Amino acid sequence: MDIQKTIQSLRNELNQHNHNYYVLDAPVISDYEFDLKLKELQELESNNPEYFDENSPTQRVGGSITKNFSTVAHDHRMYSLDNSYSKEEIIDWEKRIQKVLGDVPLEYTCELKYDGASISITYEDGFLKRAVTRGDGFQGDDVTNNIKTIKSVPLKLKGNFPAKFDIRGEIILPFAGFNKMNQELIEIGETPYANPRNTASGSLKLQDSALVAKRPLDCLLYFLVGSNLPFKSQFEGLETARNWGFKAPKEATLARDLEGVFTFIDYWDIHRHDLPYETDGVVIKVNSFNHQDELGYTAKSPRWAIAYKFKSEQVSTVLNSISYQVGRTGAITPVANLQGVQLAGSVVKRASLHNADQIEKLDIRVNDTVFVEKGGEIIPKIIAVDLSKREADSVPTRYITHCPECDTLLIRNAGEANHYCPNFYGCPPQIIGRIQHFISRKAMDIDGLGQETVALLFINGLINNYADLYELKVEQILPLERMAQKSAENLVAGVQNSKNIPFERVLYALGIRFVGETVAKKLAKHYKDIDALSQATLPNLVLVDEIGERIAQSVIEFFDNIQNRIIIERLKSHEIQLAVIEKINPNATDKLAGKIFVVSGVFEKFSRDDLKKAIEDNGGKVGSSISAKTHYVLAGDNMGPAKLEKASKLNIPIISEVQFMELIN
Repeated sequence: MDIQKTIQSLRNELNQHNHNYYVLDAPVISDYEFDLKLKELQELESNNPEYFDENSPTQRVGGSITKNFSTVAHDHRMYSLDNSYSKEEIIDWEKRIQKVLGDVPLEYTCELKYDGASISITYEDGFLKRAVTRGDGFQGDDVTNNIKTIKSVPLKLKGNFPAKFDIRGEIILPFAGFNKMNQELIEIGETPYANPRNTASGSLKLQDSALVAKRPLDCLLYFLVGSNLPFKSQFEGLETARNWGFKAPKEATLARDLEGVFTFIDYWDIHRHDLPYETDGVVIKVNSFNHQDELGYTAKSPRWAIAYKFKSEQVSTVLNSISYQVGRTGAITPVANLQGVQLAGSVVKRASLHNADQIEKLDIRVNDTVFVEKGGEIIPKIIAVDLSKREADSVPTRYITHCPECDTLLIRNAGEANHYCPNFYGCPPQIIGRIQHFISRKAMDIDGLGQETVALLFINGLINNYADLYELKVEQILPLERMAQKSAENLVAGVQNSKNIPFERVLYALGIRFVGETVAKKLAKHYKDIDALSQATLPNLVLVDEIGERIAQSVIEFFDNIQNRIIIERLKSHEIQLAVIEKINPNATDKLAGKIFVVSGVFEKFSRDDLKKAIEDNGGKVGSSISAKTHYVLAGDNMGPAKLEKASKLNIPIISEVQFMELIN
């Protein structure tokens, strides 16, 4: 007997049975027969370790231990979706699309929006190479060992597939499996899990993959990204993915117009309750990849896709009290403390009241019976008061006048909804909040230092601003509660390692009001270092792309503050990256200096990203839309007629990729 051939034959057979059972829901052998074959394979592999294969079906039982999940950068960013809550918003979305593409026929792929944990899985040469959580969209946690235990995820593909690509999907926990897990917990006197979504998400971060293997997780895959994909549309991509062995849900439909989209929404708004797993809406995508490329992305979302969220579940409960929270910017947020009530799979005890205007508008009072819903199925909010149940001696809510933490008189700027505590450097929650923002993943990403530890360090007088972090010593940290030698050393090491974080993220970490990730990147790219930015004037700042007067004024106010300037000088002394480190490109020139290009269409020799990089490498700028400031439109095939018409009206030269190469060569 040829042992190697027998092992490979068993692997192929078991992979096919797994696919039949977990993907096609059409088993052809019994569980007992499957287990016998799996046992036979396990024995053969155990006796012949030279034929080990990490993608063997025997490896799905797990057993590997992951103490720390490594952070991995996504090859292709994972964007979030814009949400809509009415058909009118979808009509407006189509109008925005048509402004870019012109009056061209549009098709839409309609898919269910699954309520689980997002995942990106990389395949190389047909084998599962890596699985990474969504994280912040730019990078996530490597959970490959845990994903391999999910039976509906193919370890090896079949058919004709690209050498490398990523497929995106959602890890879910079907109701049947979730209920069974909870029943087992109840029987042994343990607390049941709150809802399937959180349980699925938490499963991905279990350290022992054998425990993950015992959970009845499923994986629904719905979007492929990569170079040279063998299809030209989203719907064709789903069908191809099924042929390769993926579980791409068959509920997806191709709609020829918005009427077809609305038919899909109306049907699933009713029938979603018949599904074996949670879904909270519908995702609508422009079907053509050419059109998707033309539409592009905003800072956070694709312009070619939108989520329609089903109407939220509503419940009524009693408002026991109102408390007030202080954010890192000093903004005061009123919070409703509710009598616990079950809502959308979890017990809700708190809800945001937003601001004084909202409380006054709804006339919300303590001891009222209120109606609560989850906005977008996530954040609980009060939407109305049941006046028929209001007590006779009820009195209107009086909004607080002083900070609940430091007793400073609150202020409210003209045209703003929120009240603020102006005690920026003396109010504990503001100080702690700024440091917590500074260490967060998208900012300085300091390993070994969490939000609770920041509060602990502040309360014990070890830090009062984020520059203090860089002077912490192990012996100072050790006496603190829950601090051992190793954790104290990891904290100090994590702080020191953050000195390598690039300037754009440091700028975001500083916590300048209104300066988010995107604005920080724009400012870093324009000013290059903290000194140039600190000296910028209002007229100078508003000339920077996407920087308005409100942001500009906030930047100026930040640097006008003497305490901020002292902190920045201290950060400099600790060698934090407060300047852009220019990457030397030997092919870079200034041939396109001062020129703005808009790139549109599909190109033959280069990708759109390659062309955009070439523009920037040669001193030019890439514009997102055509305007009077545009110098050239770099056009490929299938350029949107609306852009073509606008370029013609403004007499902007339209050049091909060949003409562009002549410009820079």
